[in-house]
Amino acid sequence: MSTPSSAAGPVSTDVIEIERALTRIAYLAGRARQHERLMALAGLSLDRAAVAILRHIAESEPLRPGVLAVRLSVEASHVTRQLGQLEKGGYVIRVPDPDDRRAQRIQLTDAGLAAVERIREASRRGMAVALADWAPEDLGQLAGLFRRLADDFVAHAESDVDIPPSA
Repeated sequence: MSTPSSAAGPVSTDVIEIERALTRIAYLAGRARQHERLMALAGLSLDRAAVAILRHIAESEPLRPGVLAVRLSVEASHVTRQLGQLEKGGYVIRVPDPDDRRAQRIQLTDAGLAAVERIREASRRGMAVALADWAPEDLGQLAGLFRRLADDFVAHAESDVDIPPSA
């Protein structure tokens, strides 16, 4: 087993393998074909950006569009365009911001909440199929490690990482 290294020191082979695996998982999960399959299972026709926005709103309180753009790390105009489509589809509504009556926040409608639940259920079914042969104790360990990984990513999201210049 490799010993942990400091941020400035050499990267362990375990970290290299984790990075490769996460990159591969992100690629596989983000493919257009995978998204189309998810939408077919959920019985919806939303693009990937719309799904990301709906999921994010569902996991938080109603947000201002600008805050949503920052949290998703995308341009505000992109979020505004997507929100317009979601609003036309009946998935979101604009509500007054209680802190500033001149501003608006975005909130899911009942149809938006139902869509998110259908997406989550379809995603969970796909995950269950992929992990069907895993032992329950392995699933528990993986779940705990993923929670810890996500928490650590959030905790260190703003910290600087020393990346040496290319030779």
